[in-house]
Amino acid sequence: MKRYCLALDLIDDPVLISEYEGFHKKLAPEIEKSIRDAGIQVMDIYRTGNRLFMIMETSDEFSFEKKAKHDSENEKVQVWENLMWKYQQALPHAKPGEKWMLMEQIFEL
Repeated sequence: MKRYCLALDLIDDPVLISEYEGFHKKLAPEIEKSIRDAGIQVMDIYRTGNRLFMIMETSDEFSFEKKAKHDSENEKVQVWENLMWKYQQALPHAKPGEKWMLMEQIFEL
């Protein structure tokens, strides 16, 4: 099993943040299926202010490249991603179009 941690910001607007959280409380079955089919076994998202932190635990076969390819071929996932971009904003150091950014582990106990 592998673990990944990622970060992303939301647009800093309480109404939009509430809407965003609402979408995640009742995730569409086809979106959950695409996550699980990619080899993601656990996905937790935490929020402080407008900063999001995601923890993913995946199968050893998981790769971001394969997930991106399958997502690009899945119309439902594309609709979801475009909708979520209404609420999300890239981190200040992100490249154009980059959303969730992989975090580097700097400490372990």
